[in-house]
Amino acid sequence: MKDDLSRLIESYNPCSTLDRAFTIPSSWYTNNDLYNLELKTVFSSSWHYAARRDQLEQPGQYVTTDIGNEPIVIVRGNDNVLRAFFNVCRHHAAVVMDQTEGTAAQLRCPYHGWTYSLAGELKGTPDFTGVCDFERERNGLVQVELAEWESWVFVKLNVGPPDLSEFLGSALSKQISPLQVQDLYWLERRHYHFDCNWKVFVDNYLDGGYHIPYLHKGLDSVLDYSNYLIENGERFCLQWSPMVSAGAEAQTGAVRKGERALYYWIYPNFMINFYDGVMDTNLVVPRGVDQTEVIFDFYFPDVVTPEAKDRNRASIEVGQRIQEEDTAICKSVQHGLNSRAYNAGRLSVRREAGEHLFHRLLHADLKSGL
Repeated sequence: MKDDLSRLIESYNPCSTLDRAFTIPSSWYTNNDLYNLELKTVFSSSWHYAARRDQLEQPGQYVTTDIGNEPIVIVRGNDNVLRAFFNVCRHHAAVVMDQTEGTAAQLRCPYHGWTYSLAGELKGTPDFTGVCDFERERNGLVQVELAEWESWVFVKLNVGPPDLSEFLGSALSKQISPLQVQDLYWLERRHYHFDCNWKVFVDNYLDGGYHIPYLHKGLDSVLDYSNYLIENGERFCLQWSPMVSAGAEAQTGAVRKGERALYYWIYPNFMINFYDGVMDTNLVVPRGVDQTEVIFDFYFPDVVTPEAKDRNRASIEVGQRIQEEDTAICKSVQHGLNSRAYNAGRLSVRREAGEHLFHRLLHADLKSGL
């Protein structure tokens, strides 16, 4: 199997310049062994968005999530330190905290009642008297690396470099800081399910607006498509466009305003979409070789006044419509990727530099994983 994966990975040439490059092969979107290798490499060695800071402000507050196929729990301790652990009981592997978020005085497994402190120490082991050579201090929850950035908490499964600041890079931080995203308030989360490989959704996001005039008529009406630009960093891509009001479709134009629309992708699966003080984030979660969940969080400067509530709701519904438009095309692409008629495609020099970056970063992680 390793030899087959090696051939599959080497079938893509990451050294090709954009004007000569092909996409990654179709089998990268359909091969289950390669998908499993991604979970062990891309989703283990990278930093991943895991929670919002406002969910974890008080001791005992916790959030659960999945990174790849690994269950994770993040909790603020009584010492006010934020920690992340594999959400796996050391007894018989049940998930310890089975709610999405909450507040708890301790972390207690629902299976056999093993109990851990908020710092991950094993405290309670019911009916365990007489077990030989059992070291309680060596059976606490296994810790995961954690760091905070802007309004978010990130985790990394593998121990060691890079740290989060190095992973994100100074260029990205300098661009995000002036947006003052910490002054925005979270309002709502929505979950979208796509019948496609997770990379299909990322490719769609990174095509430099190529599909917008054809699939997103409302969004196209507020973007200056001819001046849409793409700027790559080391592990991120910024797509941005001047915004226009003349000729805007009424529903979209009412809530997508400002000087510029900013679309940030952070390798491998986190997006920040920013319009004049209104923001949503997208987290792309693999759920199988041909199944993907995308989690949207919506943020606004005002979530209290009646006028803002109506405007915010209208903004979320515009986002809903865009996702519904993307759902069908992503399913169509996944179907086509299984066809014998397709292996790889070319990339637009004008539009698809972000996709080219994504594919080269993927190749590097997969190759190192072998």
